[in-house]
Amino acid sequence: MKILFLTQYCPPEVGAPQNRIFEFAKRLKKFGHEVTILTAMPNYPKGEIFEGYKGKKVVIEKIDGIRIIRTRIYATKEKGFLKRLRNYLSFTFSSVFTGSKYIEKQDVVITESPPLFLGWSGYVIARKIKAKFVFNVSDLWPESAVKLGVLHNKLLIKASTWLEEFCYRKADAITGQTRGIVDNIIDRGFDSEKIHLITNGVDTEFFRKENRDEKFRESIGINGKFAACYGGIHGLAQGLEIIINAAEILKEHRNIQFVFVGDGPEKQKLINMAAEKKLENVTFLPVQPKANMPKIIASMDASIIPLKKLDIFKGALPSKMFEALATELPIVLAVDGEAARLIEEAEAGIVVEPENSSDLANAVLKLSKDDELRRKLGSNGRKYAITNYSRDNITRKLENILSSIVK
Repeated sequence: MKILFLTQYCPPEVGAPQNRIFEFAKRLKKFGHEVTILTAMPNYPKGEIFEGYKGKKVVIEKIDGIRIIRTRIYATKEKGFLKRLRNYLSFTFSSVFTGSKYIEKQDVVITESPPLFLGWSGYVIARKIKAKFVFNVSDLWPESAVKLGVLHNKLLIKASTWLEEFCYRKADAITGQTRGIVDNIIDRGFDSEKIHLITNGVDTEFFRKENRDEKFRESIGINGKFAACYGGIHGLAQGLEIIINAAEILKEHRNIQFVFVGDGPEKQKLINMAAEKKLENVTFLPVQPKANMPKIIASMDASIIPLKKLDIFKGALPSKMFEALATELPIVLAVDGEAARLIEEAEAGIVVEPENSSDLANAVLKLSKDDELRRKLGSNGRKYAITNYSRDNITRKLENILSSIVK
């Protein structure tokens, strides 16, 4: 098959959507398909166009043998909703009016949402090149934006809901990243026959405990300490204040260090919080290249994965969870719902109440004192990841869905 991925996010940017889509693309290519990615000029998460791409209308390149077409996007550091809306819409239109000129005949267009507006682009491009339209939902939008308090305008909510439902109706197949997303779409009356669960996954050969690097630990000042790490986007949804508050509770335990890796709109706020509380047990590291992540994760002693206590997140499965599982890192999970059930079934971590700093602190303290518990939880996690979340197996499932609609 000839397969086009339409996504706002793509390497050399780092992050969950970038990794997931590119890993699918690489494996589909390995399975014998011709894969192209239509995406924006790289700018995430800092809101600045990367060097080498600035001022260009179109860039066509290859990464790992995959053809990538990039078009303009309005990059902004501003957190305001209108600025972000302009960011989304700029690529929505440039992908159609510029990017589609460079797209050859395709069998399938797989469109990543959010941003939801890209669903319109994917549908238009698919119609233009007579390809099947697949709508991949990794987050329910506008519902999640409303519940996070970032979308209030009733007219925009109504228009966004109309577009969401339009994409569901027009799609030849819909893929949801979690069972909660899939059930939400089915419960709203859309054709269950075309709705499929395609979860996140992990490369279990790339993420392994053997990547641990004592020199790296020494370089960031955690040698001889129990390091509890959060790695990923520092955004509103994660509610990362819980970690700062837990660090304050445990500040007298000099052997415990909390490590943040990454960037995002909430990072400066978190740095300010730690400074105001005079916390010496919190370390902030910048965004890291993807190639460094296996070493960084393996060099930690536990992974902390929080989300805000909202019903919308009861169906979430954070991608960083799978990387920790594969690396045999015990997880402290502050998430309700589907993710909690997974960790409990895998017996791979300690589940605590979202936004409860005391519970989080107690779980971290418990792990720091029990080497055997850490070893057992980590071993269970890797076995579970290999059995259930191998990227090759998940990509084969996606391949079968695509084959069934391309006739």
